[in-house]
Amino acid sequence: MNYKKAFLLSVTLLTAGIIFTACSSDIRILPTQPESVGTFPVFKGNGAPSGPHYNLNIIGVPRDKTADMDNNNGHRIFVKLDGKTKILLKEGEDFRVLDANGTDGNGAKFQLPDPEDDLVLCYSVFARALGRPGGKSYTTTCFEDTLGNTYCSVDTLKLERKKGKSTFTDVSKELLTLYLDVDGDGSLERVGLFDDKAWQYFWDYDNQGLKLAQLRFYPILTDLSGE
Repeated sequence: MNYKKAFLLSVTLLTAGIIFTACSSDIRILPTQPESVGTFPVFKGNGAPSGPHYNLNIIGVPRDKTADMDNNNGHRIFVKLDGKTKILLKEGEDFRVLDANGTDGNGAKFQLPDPEDDLVLCYSVFARALGRPGGKSYTTTCFEDTLGNTYCSVDTLKLERKKGKSTFTDVSKELLTLYLDVDGDGSLERVGLFDDKAWQYFWDYDNQGLKLAQLRFYPILTDLSGE
């Protein structure tokens, strides 16, 4: 697949203010009219690009949720305010919350398209911490193989809510790829999310009082193939 060509197509569709494709005709992100079509992406004062994106809120709660939250397709996931929550990742045609309750011991579930081909990401993720100052979270991308063994990237995304204005940063590398020793030869290598369809990928979300982590998915190309 020619991702650069697909990305240029997505920008063309942006100008019409309609639903666009991020990587292929099967991948959809919610539309928003960009402020300046000719210079997309335009970065705002909050550090995020201007333009169409999918928004996901990861909300820390002090008590476990009991309601059934399967297939309600909201743009939020509830996690423990203090402690670890597993957010299972499923490959699909579009971005969708499949299970919003990450506090019931079974983990939450989030669907997203396969983001890369040979470590060229056809969409990017930006994140920021919100809520009362002092909270922080650590998110590590991991997978479980067919034998039940768990492997995690050495890259960990740290979000911390400090005093003052909270800004977005590009966290695509941490959330859409893994940096680890896959074949046991002692060397670390970067691999993409969903590279092996048999593995169960997930985000290991370690919360330390952060009430809200906000993620935004944009159709912005990121080339990590040279790393």
